[in-house]
Amino acid sequence: MEALTLRQLLEAVNGTLLGGFNDLDAVVDEVSTDSRKIEPSCLFIPLAGERFDGHSFINSALETGAAGCLTARERESYLPGKFYIKVRSTQRALWELARYYKKLFPIPFVAITGSVGKTTTKDMAAAVLGAKFCVHKTEGNFNNDIGVPLTLLKLEKKHQVCVVEMGMDHAGEIDYLARLVEPDMALITNIGDAHIENLGSRENIFKAKCELFPHLKQDGLAVLNGDDPMLSTLKGALPQRTVFVGSGGGLDYTAYDLNSDGAGHLSCCVKTPRSQFEADIPALGSHMIYPTLMAAAVGEALGMAPDEIVRGIGAFLPTKMRMNIIRCKGDIVILNDAYNANPQSMRAAAAVLGDAGQKRRKVAVVGDMKELGPGSEQFHRAVGGYFAQSGANRLIAVGDLARFMAEGARDAGLEQADYFPTLGAAKNALSREVRAGVTILVKASRSMAFEKIVDFLLANAPQ
Repeated sequence: MEALTLRQLLEAVNGTLLGGFNDLDAVVDEVSTDSRKIEPSCLFIPLAGERFDGHSFINSALETGAAGCLTARERESYLPGKFYIKVRSTQRALWELARYYKKLFPIPFVAITGSVGKTTTKDMAAAVLGAKFCVHKTEGNFNNDIGVPLTLLKLEKKHQVCVVEMGMDHAGEIDYLARLVEPDMALITNIGDAHIENLGSRENIFKAKCELFPHLKQDGLAVLNGDDPMLSTLKGALPQRTVFVGSGGGLDYTAYDLNSDGAGHLSCCVKTPRSQFEADIPALGSHMIYPTLMAAAVGEALGMAPDEIVRGIGAFLPTKMRMNIIRCKGDIVILNDAYNANPQSMRAAAAVLGDAGQKRRKVAVVGDMKELGPGSEQFHRAVGGYFAQSGANRLIAVGDLARFMAEGARDAGLEQADYFPTLGAAKNALSREVRAGVTILVKASRSMAFEKIVDFLLANAPQ
């Protein structure tokens, strides 16, 4: 973060200075919402959550080294040498501060949302743009109403472009984030069933994702998945320039002649409105053409040459637990895709496992998918069917809802489909699968904490 003065902070959040501190030229060069992660000269912003109120930790943060804080209420006492800025809402003030700070950077902002593949597309876009520009991007899962402002507040003068991921689970959230970012480019990966329990239907999910467009600059660019039946209806419907990517006919950016080595690379030919080139994608799964094509569209819009785009694609690295390929001794491969899951991402993961190679044993370790509403049982059964059809040799389902995956897999002809209510109950079955020539996929919703299964598998692999 670039330094801001107390004078600028007061202007940004429309705050009132409390206590005896009155040096308006005092500066902060960091923002923290976590009192356990305080840097000298940082601004502490206490947020109220379901289990805690950050106001309880203001003294601790200031004593640790924070220069000052925001507060939604007056304090009983004030520490000397520290400033306190009173605001109506600390969360709203975080948004306002990020909006003020973002306007200090006259650089392109790329916003990415969608039901599946947001993080992968963000990482691919940042990798491609990184071949020519100094890129700032969303880190980890900082894609919500707290994470996006904090992402913007980490911008520095050196950055030439910013790639921001936007998540949502309720209507109105994309609108809130897009009003903050006001992107120059808007990417939507697809419309799926994630969070359908909260939004009610896929049509409502589509409407929620489209909250992005009113905040896209009039001379901006929309990059959409042309193979998605809902997104494809937007052709000619937006005032901004719009391009469509995918494998279908008549699209602006397409990929063809796909070839996977089953070990970690997918090659293809990419055709754009300006050029045609071969790309080597360091990842598995034919679904990787979508983030690649979207990144190519963004790169071309910012004047990148084909060789720069190709180099950027080759530099792609996925975020942790997003189809990370872990190769262990003894010819054992673990596909760690444990960060999250929904029906669409499960289907893509099944295809990746199916491409692992004819001579390999393919094992899917899968768990519950959350927030799917009344159709949850049907969705889980369908996922079991995906793995049976993919050519998996065995499915190990762990969790309350996962039993429907096992039943769905058996109904689709996969005899070795077993259900276990807990990780503890599944340990013997899991340990027996850690053997030479196996590829093991691990995937479930975030709340299932399937990284523990990855850790268990690694502990049982040859060291």
